[in-house]
This record gives sequence, C-alpha cells and structure tokens, in this order.
Amino acid sequence: MIYGVRFLAKAQACLRLHSLLLRQCLAELLGVFMLIVITLSSSAQAITSEGTKGGYFSSALASGVAVMVAIHVAGGVSGGHLNPAFSLTMCLLGQCPWWKLPIFSVVQTMGAFLGAGTVYMLYYDAIHSYSNGTLAVTGPRETASIFATYPAPYLSLGNGFFDQVLGTGVLIFSILAIIDSRNRRIPHGLEPMGVGLLVTALSLAMGANCSCAINPARDLGPRLFTYLAGWGPQVFSAGNYWCWVPIVAPMVGATIGTALYELGVEFHHPPSQNKEEALTTKKHHPGTEKDTEIPIYAVNKYAEDWKGGNTGVPPDGGHSKWETSNSF
Repeated sequence: MIYGVRFLAKAQACLRLHSLLLRQCLAELLGVFMLIVITLSSSAQAITSEGTKGGYFSSALASGVAVMVAIHVAGGVSGGHLNPAFSLTMCLLGQCPWWKLPIFSVVQTMGAFLGAGTVYMLYYDAIHSYSNGTLAVTGPRETASIFATYPAPYLSLGNGFFDQVLGTGVLIFSILAIIDSRNRRIPHGLEPMGVGLLVTALSLAMGANCSCAINPARDLGPRLFTYLAGWGPQVFSAGNYWCWVPIVAPMVGATIGTALYELGVEFHHPPSQNKEEALTTKKHHPGTEKDTEIPIYAVNKYAEDWKGGNTGVPPDGGHSKWETSNSF
C-alpha cells in the first residue's frame, strides 16, 4: 500500500503538466473525446441494431448526458468549451484570448477524431455486419451518418445553413442565460446538467433536418476519420458538398446568439457594485484615470459562474490578472 502511494506520488511529480495552456488543451481533448465516444456509440448502437437497441430519442438523451460528462471533465481546467462555437463566444465576450481560439479548435477536433476512431473499433464487427462489408456514405445500408452529420434528402443547403445557425444561436443564447449570475441562473454546480438537458432538447426539437451538429469539431473530426478509415472522399461531396455547413454555420450562429443575449439582456442589467465604484473613482479623480488600475475581472459576470462558483479561478482556466492582460 505504501509503495503504491509512493509510486503514484513519483508518477505525478514526473508527469504533471506545469504549462497552463497544455493542461487546458489536454482537458479540452479529453472532454471532447468523452463527448464523442458516448454520442457516437449511441448512434452506432441504434443504427447497427436496426432500431432494436435504441432510436432517435435514446441518441438524443445520450448526447445530452455526454455533454454533461464532458463539461465535468474539462470545466474546472479549461472552462469546458468543447465546441469552437462556444470558444468563439468566450472570445467575443473577452473571457478567452483570441489566440487560443485556433488552438482550442484544433485540439477539440483532434479529440473528436480520436473519439470517432474509438467508436469505430468498439463497433467494428457490428458496422461491417450491418453494411455487408461495404462502408457506404449513401444508400439503405450507409454507416457514415453514425459519425458525421448529413442532410435529409429534402434539405437544401440554404435551409440546412439556417438550421445550423438557428440551432447554435439558441444553444449559445441559452448557455449565456444559464451562467449569467445577474439573471435567473440555475444553482451553482448544476450548470453541466442544465447544458446537457439543453442539448437533449435541441436534438429532439431540431434534429430532423441534419442531426443537430451545432459543433464544428463534433462534425469535422469524425468526418476526417471516416475519410481515412475507408468511406472515402464522398464524405465531403455527399449532400451537394454539405461538409462545410456544420463548420461555418455554427460559428455564425454563435456570433448571432452572443449578440442577441448581450443586446437583449446583458446590456440592460443595472451596473454592478464594482463597476459603480470604478465609475465613482473616475468621477472624483478626473486627473488620475490613467493611473487607476481596474482589475480585468472586476465586472466579469462569467468568471466564477461557468466553473461552479470557484471565485478564485478566472474564466480562461487559471490566469492571473497580469497573465490575462498580457495575453491579448
């Protein structure tokens, strides 16, 4: 027992990451990995069993639970973005430096790619048995939709683009309401469950057209995997080259959802106490504005909310005021 504890202590000392960015990237990768493994496994089980061991409702429920688990995995380290569209929202709100957006997006896509590969290994025999050994993107025995999203036969690109913009906009708008401490937010610690239920609701309400991706990494990572695993280039050309829509449209939707919440709700909150004090200080000392140091998180409404009330941790996962100020 003692030797085991000592071994774990030495292993921790040797393997512990000291770089904040590396810890955040690892948390995002593992969070998205868990999200994809649970989400795609439920889809694979439903499709390969021909509906006898699951269906659309079970897949939607699994997706919501997967989001909840993923936020618990990454939330305390990186903020649990898990989605380039949400990372974009945090950048727009000044909660995440812009230079992290491409890094987080690549890491999130990598996590989705690895998750898709894991699901393929898990359901390898089932997928090949169901498809009679042919990995098809279209047709009655297609299996590509287990991994990435594809439009329904009736769906046009324009309607599909609007579908993804609206779905992601509702997602971001709702998350901002959930984590806004100055609104009717849910109790601390229940944010992951709230977001998970939100994703379940969106899947059930807006999933008929194109499976409700609302996450560029969730779609692109598995699509790249299927391209390399044997489905071929048709994964990009199917649906009149649908592949770009789940990447671009969610980013547009995130921007619109963020703007709507800020313009419709956040801008109309009464000034916070810290902000009033800062304004008062400026008013009474008009000649010292440049010398007045206002903490960057003084009026940061999201700083402790997304992390379950940890007021000592800034929203980008642990930067001090000085680190964050210089990261822009």
